[in-house]
Amino acid sequence: MTSQDYISPDKAQTLYGLFCERVKRSPDNEAYGYFDNESKQWQTLSWQNVADQVYLWQQALQQENLRKGDRVALNLRNSKEWIFFDLAALSLGLVVVPLYPDDRPDNVAYILQDADVRLLLLNNLKQWQAIKAVLPEEHSLNRIIILHDESAENELPLTTLADWLTQTDNDIALSPAAPDQLASIIYTSGTTGRSKGVMLSHQNMLSVAYGSLQFFEILPNDIFLSFLPLSHTLERTGGYYLPMMAGSKVVFSRSIPLLADDMRQVKPTIMIAVPRIFERIYDRVHKQLSESSWIRRLIFKAAVNVGWKRFQYQQGRKYWFPSILLWPLLNKLVVRRFHQRLGGNLRLAVTGGAALPSYAAKMFIGLNLTLLQGYGLTETSPVISVNDPSSNDPASVGRPIKGVEVRIGQQDELEVKGPGNMLGYWNNHKATSQVIDADGWLHTGDKARISESGHIYIVGRIKDILVLNNGEKVPPGDIEAAIISNGLIEQALVLGEGRPYLAALLVINGEKWPQIAQQLGLDPLLMDSLDSKVLQHYFIKLLRQWLFEFPAYARIRRVYLTLQPWTLENGLLTPTLKVKRALVLEKFDRQIQALYSDASG
Repeated sequence: MTSQDYISPDKAQTLYGLFCERVKRSPDNEAYGYFDNESKQWQTLSWQNVADQVYLWQQALQQENLRKGDRVALNLRNSKEWIFFDLAALSLGLVVVPLYPDDRPDNVAYILQDADVRLLLLNNLKQWQAIKAVLPEEHSLNRIIILHDESAENELPLTTLADWLTQTDNDIALSPAAPDQLASIIYTSGTTGRSKGVMLSHQNMLSVAYGSLQFFEILPNDIFLSFLPLSHTLERTGGYYLPMMAGSKVVFSRSIPLLADDMRQVKPTIMIAVPRIFERIYDRVHKQLSESSWIRRLIFKAAVNVGWKRFQYQQGRKYWFPSILLWPLLNKLVVRRFHQRLGGNLRLAVTGGAALPSYAAKMFIGLNLTLLQGYGLTETSPVISVNDPSSNDPASVGRPIKGVEVRIGQQDELEVKGPGNMLGYWNNHKATSQVIDADGWLHTGDKARISESGHIYIVGRIKDILVLNNGEKVPPGDIEAAIISNGLIEQALVLGEGRPYLAALLVINGEKWPQIAQQLGLDPLLMDSLDSKVLQHYFIKLLRQWLFEFPAYARIRRVYLTLQPWTLENGLLTPTLKVKRALVLEKFDRQIQALYSDASG
């Protein structure tokens, strides 16, 4: 397929316009696949099937007396209903607020209040009961729809989807939006402990999806396996709107635990994921190898090494080498078998949201998978750059997509200007002005360098932000301040860069230590008491209480406890009494590794 066959932003105009054009072009082609729990079979919907369902959702939404620009929210796992709701809402000029399925009820309640949400779609009654318990009595919700019928309470404004989707004879009064009008508010981690609402227009997401398509060929017979939450901008733009532009099929995975089985059954050709998914596969492969014979481990290692050199040769970064002659044999013994575990048809994988570890990149690329690392922010809809197959440097985050300008500003900060730049933060002009300057350049907060080839290399961050390996961005300073404000902890350093969860180094207040130890039945004079499981659990429980006001990302799972403070004398504080983070990390490297030694994600 050439780029001329894709639906361009100019042709689509809006996200709903994109859908209408897709239905017009290929009504009978397969659009979505899903697993039906009743029949225990994978089912498929054509684009016309989807259009018929969207019509029913449009009718139901139209009965709610919502006005153009009103906010409607949904908290579902990836499903056909997510798509129906999104398209129907956008067709009526409503603003969609996607919520993370695993987010804490209090953070969901905050978002519902902050965005003044009028209507909410939930998966089950349990979700609503948890939200209702922390939602103020005065709120704007006029309707709550429960996807699955669970003998829901007969209390207005609650209703089940089956009752809500009652077909009427009323015509649909579509309210088409302009390309630059607000389409969605996506809440992301804020630096004050509260989420900020990123405002994205139709044009924002259309332009980024189309710009990304210029980097690799996507075909109508391609199959995307969707498992990243659609509330994640990478999945929404890259795994939902982008396939619609190309006319590709999207299949919704049943769950992350069943992902390996789903890949074998669905046989996807394209996968979009955060690095953690590739790390999990890497860990599983090497765990199985550790239980295999030495000869099998040797052959696998040879396949990766020869495949990696072969990749570098194809990229023009290495001369011909004799061991490439082993490739046909290694391909038969190792590579083909590995690809069968991924379904057998996977030809392209894109990762973003966090840095991809070099060891994982080497294994997948060495085993002949086209794995491309990209980069972006929710505030840029989200893609800024991505590698392309013909110029793929896994150490970089690729080159800017079409229409995006990048430059290096003060402190080596990467600055971005492009059609994907957000409209701003919802109800937060101050935060908006801090990120987007008067000339329209968005300040990413990341330090970077740009090579002569145009590849972007992220080398650090201006502000102290941790990026977990699932792409979640965490401001440790606010969390650390909350921890030490209680008086039991003198100093705290939150960990998690490139890791699956947060951990912390904590310096216990020496004056309070005897009382804490006595309370837990420990000897305060024995240093071994600091390693006690009882003490560990005690502080982890306290941390949950102290960080209750923070979103779900602030949960700390492991702690290392010490009574030795970080001081000017031991070189761990600056003259202004700020913690020298790099030196503390270096000093406690062994202890930090132990906190993550058996990390399972």
